[in-house]
Amino acid sequence: MAKAKRPQVVVITGASAGVGRAVTRRFARDRAHIGLIARGADGLAAAAREVEEAGGRALQLPCDVADHAAVESAAACVEDEFGPIDIWINVAFAGVMSRFVDMDLDDYARVTQVTYLGQVHGAMAALKRMIPRDRGHIVLTGSALAYRGIPLQSAYCGAKHAIQGFQDSIRAELYARKSRVHVAMVQLPGVNTPQFDWMRTSFARKARPASPPYQPEIAAEAIHFAAHHRRKQILLGLPTIQAVWGDHFASPLLDRYLGATGVTGQLSDEPLPAGYRDNLYEPVAGDRGAHGRFDAEARRRSPGLWLSKHRDHLIGLGAVAGGVGAAWAARRRG
Repeated sequence: MAKAKRPQVVVITGASAGVGRAVTRRFARDRAHIGLIARGADGLAAAAREVEEAGGRALQLPCDVADHAAVESAAACVEDEFGPIDIWINVAFAGVMSRFVDMDLDDYARVTQVTYLGQVHGAMAALKRMIPRDRGHIVLTGSALAYRGIPLQSAYCGAKHAIQGFQDSIRAELYARKSRVHVAMVQLPGVNTPQFDWMRTSFARKARPASPPYQPEIAAEAIHFAAHHRRKQILLGLPTIQAVWGDHFASPLLDRYLGATGVTGQLSDEPLPAGYRDNLYEPVAGDRGAHGRFDAEARRRSPGLWLSKHRDHLIGLGAVAGGVGAAWAARRRG
């Protein structure tokens, strides 16, 4: 009899809410064994229930990714419980909506520690285990803002730019040692998640995405695809492609354009509610799920993701069509 296939062992940081929660649900459909890393107890417990209900197994790991020792301990717990980690996905991040000169530098450091060093800590814990086995996938969660910074989010943009350089470096090191471990990065557009209702802000109005957001399930599908294919990066959504190529060809003009539109474009007309709490240093209580408050305007599909996922088939079809066209042209000449 054929040996039963072992369920994949997956670790997801930021698993309690937003994109991380949607990624958790996507891997739960595979009945994976998932280590769930996040700070919020309520969201972690709810995510674990969803995994179990879908037929997978879940291990709750309350952890601040800014603490490298805690991330290492979480990785050890996953392998003790489920066995070797196959896939590690870094999603956790923090942000502050503020003009740079108005920011507290401790807050700036905190965003960097979570959004950048959190992914470094996750990658280190994963690579220490994957390199000796010569297998495994790591997915770094990037952003359009890894290529094109925008006003009011200098700490977050700086962290995402840092992850971009970090990925280049560690991929080159893996190639140097002829390792089969793969590191991918998914560059996300704005996503409809709870972040806009709990990020720290220096403004009296609620934050909103700079462009019409995508639903978190689209982001989760891109991350799931990246975890199972050997692409260096996936650019999700037209806004991401526009940011990457726009900055490449017209960066100085974008500085001026975003200076004129980028501040007001990220502030809604809704005032902050009384007793507003952010999650920069402590998690916000309750289970917030994957979605934010922008369901009515969020995009539910991405043609570009479909094209990316089917790229090899399309290239093959193009080659066949080109061959047929060349044969037909040769026949006409004959």
